[in-house]
Amino acid sequence: MGSDHYFSASPASPENLRVVRVRLAGRDIDVTTAGGVFSPDRVDAGTEVLLANTPPPPPGGHLLDLGSGWGPIALTVAMQSPHATVWAVDVNERALDLVRRNAQSLGLDNVNAVTPDDVPDDVMFRGIRSNPPIRVGKNELHGLLERWIPRLDERSDGWFVVQRNLGSDSLQRWLAATFAHGYSVHRTATGRGYRVLKVRRHGSVPTGAIPLP
Repeated sequence: MGSDHYFSASPASPENLRVVRVRLAGRDIDVTTAGGVFSPDRVDAGTEVLLANTPPPPPGGHLLDLGSGWGPIALTVAMQSPHATVWAVDVNERALDLVRRNAQSLGLDNVNAVTPDDVPDDVMFRGIRSNPPIRVGKNELHGLLERWIPRLDERSDGWFVVQRNLGSDSLQRWLAATFAHGYSVHRTATGRGYRVLKVRRHGSVPTGAIPLP
């Protein structure tokens, strides 16, 4: 793909739409994927590890899939929690179009596939599930997490899957240091070379505590 990455806003590579059979939320379904998005031929291993090692999402409220790609996490959560509003957030417009197409084909009217700036500022999330784009680089990844983790509701959890050899342990240490007040960070599962990290927001940041930038 040359300089065309799955985290490009407008991929220049050919779309090459394809239909792929996958299993999500206990159902065998057909989804549409395309070139220029992450893992177009299957549910990638990291996402499978995340989905297999997280509890059912909250039944209502706002839920976030950060870095949605063509939508395996968002579609799963939307099927599991039909009364919740699921935000599939990605910078890749082609990926967002695929999420919308797949949600419509599955009859899921509770999915909003949008760019980060299109999420209203007052929306807080009862849960986050993410296979974050590690390859964007450490600074951009940290900025992404610093933007969205504080939007967890009190007593709500964010779940993140990271490949061990791409820095999951150092990311866990960074999360624990950055979200040291009002949060806890734990590794909850390991599988197929991936770690699942859980960030829980316990409550408001204590008075006088200054979160690290």
